[in-house]
Amino acid sequence: MINLLVRRSFAVNGRTKLSVAVNSTRPSASVLVSPMLQSAEHTYCSSLSTQYQYRYNTGGASFQHNNTNNNVYALTAATFAAAASGLLLGDRYTSKCEAAQTTDCTTDNNNEEEEDLPTYTMKQVSQNNGKNGNRVWMTYGGNIFDVTDFIANHPGGSEKILLAAGGAIEPHWHLYRQHFASDLPQKLMEKMVIGTLHPDDQEKINNEMEILTDDEANDPYGHEPTRSPSLIVHGDTPMNAEVRGEILGQSYITPASEFYIRHHHPVPLLSEQDVKDFRLDVDLSLLSKKPVSWHDEIKKDKQTDNQTAKLSLEQIKSLPKVEVTTTLQCSGNRRSGFNDLKRTSGTPWGQGAISTAKWGGARLSDVLMLASQQLEDTTDVKHSLSKDTSTTCKLPQTLQNLHTLLDEHPTLQHLRFESLDGMKTSISIIKALNAFGDVILAYEMNDEDIPRDHGYPLRVIVPGYAAVRNVKWLSKLELAEEESEGIWQRALNYKVLPPSVVDAREVDLDKIPGLSEVSVFSGITQVSRVAAEKQHQQKMIPGETVLVKASGWAWAGGGRNIVRVDVSGNGGKSWSDANITQGSNQPYGRAWAWVFWECDNIPAIVCEDGKSVELSCKGVDMAFNTQPESSDGMWNVRGLGNNSWYRVRYDLV
Repeated sequence: MINLLVRRSFAVNGRTKLSVAVNSTRPSASVLVSPMLQSAEHTYCSSLSTQYQYRYNTGGASFQHNNTNNNVYALTAATFAAAASGLLLGDRYTSKCEAAQTTDCTTDNNNEEEEDLPTYTMKQVSQNNGKNGNRVWMTYGGNIFDVTDFIANHPGGSEKILLAAGGAIEPHWHLYRQHFASDLPQKLMEKMVIGTLHPDDQEKINNEMEILTDDEANDPYGHEPTRSPSLIVHGDTPMNAEVRGEILGQSYITPASEFYIRHHHPVPLLSEQDVKDFRLDVDLSLLSKKPVSWHDEIKKDKQTDNQTAKLSLEQIKSLPKVEVTTTLQCSGNRRSGFNDLKRTSGTPWGQGAISTAKWGGARLSDVLMLASQQLEDTTDVKHSLSKDTSTTCKLPQTLQNLHTLLDEHPTLQHLRFESLDGMKTSISIIKALNAFGDVILAYEMNDEDIPRDHGYPLRVIVPGYAAVRNVKWLSKLELAEEESEGIWQRALNYKVLPPSVVDAREVDLDKIPGLSEVSVFSGITQVSRVAAEKQHQQKMIPGETVLVKASGWAWAGGGRNIVRVDVSGNGGKSWSDANITQGSNQPYGRAWAWVFWECDNIPAIVCEDGKSVELSCKGVDMAFNTQPESSDGMWNVRGLGNNSWYRVRYDLV
């Protein structure tokens, strides 16, 4: 039996403190507490700065985690009971909830017999680390999991999950706290339990974690930026927040404070001295290799001379400044629509993981030429280049003719990016060096320094591509023969699997490209009844047709201009043409930003509740690509790229 006690009290500084204590008759019992789970029962909301304090793991020890933020959350007593039931992994529990008015709620599942599981020591667990053909075991909260068959399907990639192979998960989840933002990890882990950890070993882990979590000065999330309270927060460690629909359409250029946020790690914190000392590594070593035919065998073990330039922020700012207005959209935007059919893995975004900004910075090509010139001029032995034309970087000359560059270096296919937080990804060299591709290294956002949340001090902007390729906190560029290594380019994270595939082991991920240039999308931000109808007919009757007006946005990847937006109020039986109000004057084939649209006098059928209508919209781009009616045929286990008709029900009364 597990007793879960939830307390809620107010501190003198106005912060809400929420604490959870767990006691169990089973020494190894554990609870994974997820403050972001939703529950309709015992919900308490506060717009004040809130502090969550929750404890889990029993058997004489507890693990406490603190989390402070400035956003609106649903604080639920039943949330913690639901979280407990999600990862008790066989335990039945009784929860007692104590809130502002000492409200009690008790939940007791069927009194079924618990299965006795074998107990192992941490030494035994450590031997199962995936090496020498062994299985991969991990521990969490006193339980042992065999994750071997799950590794290929880990949403964060096999590289990350293997960090905990043969050891405890707790220290890693202290950094990757997105695991607490949903009950999905609990549900997945329930099926992997193979035993329990010896209580002495678990107590050591608990003690280590208590020291780690009490060390607020070194909390990786202890220096996060202040965010707008109007954002819809899906998880704050790391921060993942979208723009509210009513705000999304208010300004064609999204204010930096309202721009959606998608992070994988804590936001890097740079001091003034760090910024002065900042150097962007630009690795041009590939250009010093002896030119070979694309069909010749490439010797992977042959190392090229290290030809990496190091550019300061001031050097980059000294280059001609250009500005690019572009829309960025998370690859999982509208993932919640997929979840309505079948659950996916990842943040359940609505339509708000999209925003538009004006970015200012240096052309990528100019930065590469500056780096090449630095390497040619340097006398430093480490970076010196032979003056022999067969080894000297000739980028300033050959970049004037992209065809010449690729002819001389046919294996040059990719430009790799790396960030201060360790993220690695890449784009094709064609996109990177295309004079009309408008790729820049940005240091300004909406005429100000880029905020920390959006990439300070330097971010690569790759217009028309998935936002994940627009790497924040850029630290390195590298010309390469192959795409970037790592989970954000080659693993499951950003790959769209067929609808029938739920196990990544069934496909060869290397043959599936990662998301880069994206499709066509649209959304609705406002709906209202036509004013004339309001005056003549106050009551709405289910099944009858009324006239409404709506507004929204549309955007296509690859620079493809939006040529039309269609809006329907009767499930697609008829369509009304929207009027594009902003963004229609973008250059042909370089329409990097969204358009705003409005549509009047849309015939819409009143829903059965007598007060709402359901509207649909779809965008059409210059190639006459349009959005499919249903997401059913597009469903994928990672929930990426949902561009089916945008449908929304609006209450007009």
